[in-house]
Amino acid sequence: MAVPAIRIENMGKHYRLGETHEHTLSDRLGRLLRGRGAAPKSTAEDFWALRGINLELAEGEALGIIGGNGAGKSTLLKILSRITQPSTGRALVRGRLASLLEVGTGFHPELTGRENVFLNGTILGMRSAEVARKFDEIVAFAGVEKFIDTPVKRYSSGMYVRLAFAVAAHLEPDVLIVDEVLAVGDVGFQKRCLGKMGDVARQGRTVLFVSHSMPAVQKLCTRAIWLKQGMIEQVGEAGAVVSAYLESNAEAVADSSGLAHGFLYDARRVGVAPCIESVQMLDRAGRPRLEVSTWDELRLRLRFRVEQSYRSFSAVLSLSTPDGTTLLLTSTSPDQTVAFGVEPGIWQVDCDFDRFPLAAGEYVLGAGLAIPGVEYVWRNESLCRLHVAPADVFESGLPPASNRYLVASPHQWSQPAPARDG
Repeated sequence: MAVPAIRIENMGKHYRLGETHEHTLSDRLGRLLRGRGAAPKSTAEDFWALRGINLELAEGEALGIIGGNGAGKSTLLKILSRITQPSTGRALVRGRLASLLEVGTGFHPELTGRENVFLNGTILGMRSAEVARKFDEIVAFAGVEKFIDTPVKRYSSGMYVRLAFAVAAHLEPDVLIVDEVLAVGDVGFQKRCLGKMGDVARQGRTVLFVSHSMPAVQKLCTRAIWLKQGMIEQVGEAGAVVSAYLESNAEAVADSSGLAHGFLYDARRVGVAPCIESVQMLDRAGRPRLEVSTWDELRLRLRFRVEQSYRSFSAVLSLSTPDGTTLLLTSTSPDQTVAFGVEPGIWQVDCDFDRFPLAAGEYVLGAGLAIPGVEYVWRNESLCRLHVAPADVFESGLPPASNRYLVASPHQWSQPAPARDG
């Protein structure tokens, strides 16, 4: 029987929230100097970031880890990366491990890119000769050739993460762990990263990938684990787990944000900038809709917040199948040349469809904000499920058979006529 690359047995991570630690003389002196003569009354409470995690991964397996914020995803990766220890149970990792949990992990800001490649490679357990052999390939992948001898403190966040990922992925680890750090990169770099992680898995090495991008998880991973409140909600084939997670997320959005008012996505309680606050489904008169059918008139209203001025700004909407196939991608600046300017505040923009083209079924709605030619911020790749109801669009007495095709386009056929020569 093959020994698994990763084995997790009844693992948990426990914290005491609000606990005051005064285990040393310096702790107590500090309290006295701050004028706190009496020890504070403890208001600590127990919090389990992870509980009862059992999992095995074979060599060459790619596992996606999904779940909402605070579900325990990053805690799990930190334990596997040996950054922190579990409170209960154990986690065993076979072979050499490379982890990319934060932008520029293991980089020294005063050192150049070249020096940091060798430093980070050494931290990952590589020999200098091994780093030197891969050096040109790492730099080319990161696209920082012109800046390789510049201190990384002068790098942008995108340059930082490109170089950090390139080092971790090219130095042939047995296990590669990647958290949601790729979101700071542009679309082209994200595609290169996903391709590289796929290569790593095909070479028989193990990949753990945390992401909020459901299409990326389905494309890259063979299996997925859904964490919820620190426990495993579901584990299995990636497509099945992602579908269950999206359905649960859609139900939660409907329950909390008022689907009766046409909101497909509503996060106006979240104040991260720039951020998408809501996407609403309306008719062309601006009235909320509860559902849409094939060939209906439809207006999708994207509401977003920015905290600074942008001279060039655009918004993006996408519609995909649940397995991640993009059917429609539309932007206010489709050619990346014409965009609008915005000042700090809350804005909205409408996307109108004269005849909504998708056949009956379930689809995934995505949205993004972009500064054309500079940065692409895909804040909510899987906002929710969009249900399209069937309609007799061809007046045949039956709705289009959506199991045979996904797009129903208006069209006409001519009457048969004798074929002309030539």
